[in-house]
Amino acid sequence: MANERVYRAEGMVLRRIDYGEADRILTIFTREQGKIRAIAKGARKTTSRLAGYIELLNRTHFMLAAGRDLSIVTQGEIRERYEHLSRTYWHATAGYYIAEAIDRALEDREPQTAVYTLACATLQRLNADAAAWLSDPVPANKAGPAARGWAAVRNFEIQLLDLLGYRPAFHHCVVCESALQPVEQNGFNAELGGAVCPACARYAQRTLPLLTLKVLRLIQVTDWAALPVMRLDTRTRDDVDGVLQQLLTHHLDHALRSWNALHHTT
Repeated sequence: MANERVYRAEGMVLRRIDYGEADRILTIFTREQGKIRAIAKGARKTTSRLAGYIELLNRTHFMLAAGRDLSIVTQGEIRERYEHLSRTYWHATAGYYIAEAIDRALEDREPQTAVYTLACATLQRLNADAAAWLSDPVPANKAGPAARGWAAVRNFEIQLLDLLGYRPAFHHCVVCESALQPVEQNGFNAELGGAVCPACARYAQRTLPLLTLKVLRLIQVTDWAALPVMRLDTRTRDDVDGVLQQLLTHHLDHALRSWNALHHTT
């Protein structure tokens, strides 16, 4: 094409679909240009050099040519391969969940550098957790989806909401703005954007147990490096999951399909 413009972009493939006899159409989340659509011509051929560069989620340096409707992937160089993610079902599903959330949350061609940095950091954390889980797949090792892996996904959800401008309110009532007290009678409303105090209980969509509130606050305000391993009972984890999923479903206007698979393997 006479008007092709070659450019470079670092990114990760969020989604891919087969096209024609041998091509693949990709959704790539790039650091420089946000989410773009591209085609990898001949990528499904066994002899294609592109096949290894367009695996889901790997951090890759792409060479692309700008076409009329889709960019064209011409070359690639993998910068970071999250090789342990695909070796456990839970961690692989968590990776797909991250990809789906980003795909649903972002418009095309809108740079989101902070979201890209968050996505890379989360995938690194999940990859490290998968490696630890594989080395000793016993709950006593405090790795895996019941601890750091689970916390990495919850941290991603809360930080993503914040970066999109939907920071959840877990310290003050979203109705009357009073400071929340450490009691069991607080509630939660996703449409209003956060917690509800007992005096405004009529606006609550669900109860918000005190331990659930404390966990949500801890994840929201604590840097990852300082976040402790949380040994939580199943009910509390389910409550935290449910609150964040309601928020994401409301703000993204769509339930994430991979959440059910992720939730039921925790």
